[in-house]
Amino acid sequence: MGNLAPQKSLNMKNVAVIGAGTMGNGIAHTFAQFGYTVALIDISQDSLDKAMKTITKNLDRLVAKERLTEVQKEATLANLTTYTKIEDGVKSAELVVEAATENIDLKLNIFKTLDEVCASETILASNTSSISITKIASVTNRPDKVIGMHFMNPVPIMKLVEIIRGYATSDEVTNTIMEASKSLNKIPVEVNDYPGFIANRILMPMINEAIYSLYEGVAGVEEIDTVMKLGMAHPMGPLQLADFIGLDVCLSILNVLKDGFGNPKYAPCPLLINMVTAGKMGVKSGEGFYSHTHGTKELIVADNFKK
Repeated sequence: MGNLAPQKSLNMKNVAVIGAGTMGNGIAHTFAQFGYTVALIDISQDSLDKAMKTITKNLDRLVAKERLTEVQKEATLANLTTYTKIEDGVKSAELVVEAATENIDLKLNIFKTLDEVCASETILASNTSSISITKIASVTNRPDKVIGMHFMNPVPIMKLVEIIRGYATSDEVTNTIMEASKSLNKIPVEVNDYPGFIANRILMPMINEAIYSLYEGVAGVEEIDTVMKLGMAHPMGPLQLADFIGLDVCLSILNVLKDGFGNPKYAPCPLLINMVTAGKMGVKSGEGFYSHTHGTKELIVADNFKK
């Protein structure tokens, strides 16, 4: 049973997670599964209810695969409490992980509030995939205790956590968060705070180049993904992956890269911009480069791209 270890991170045991979306519920699930007491916070009670259903369903799946026992599942659920007000949920938190929508103004407001309502020694982490940790830290009075903790989706399965040091993040806080990540059976990798960090700085230009290749008629959707899967041993082609991430998220991260570096090589492909404008966001909207409404795992190219 390698999936349930007693938490051993420098005596830290109370964690609050802000945002009950895909990433937030995965992060809350993972901390709870490894013995932390978790407060999951979202302004929407409906989102919290959906998150608890998702967590229960994902735990049931782990039990069915014999990666967890029923007792461990119940213990995980018992470690989770939901709140609709930040100040109620963070009262005893030693670490807060923010996983709200990837919107800079929203995140800055959340961190301003957290800085006011959390205990002075509480570490404030963000699961941002591209927004500057230094910028987020600048609205608080504890920039040494602000850090990036970028989990990958799906959180309970993916091993990597990108740990992003802001300009003022202390060694002590970095070490605490590295240890906390290891206590979740994850592999933390420390990176510095520049646009896109490492994961998205390398991944997004690849996805953008794949979209450009389609846009310029070099090859079709299936052909592009097949080349990367069979030629480069990628488990998923870049266009399928873009659909999974969300085309709106890809566009937003490319804009962060373009603005952050001032380099036109990061400019998002016009086809990507058009698709997002048309509401074709990938899996979440039912259509992107592939169609996702047929209820099977089979890859079916969207009508717009059929030959």
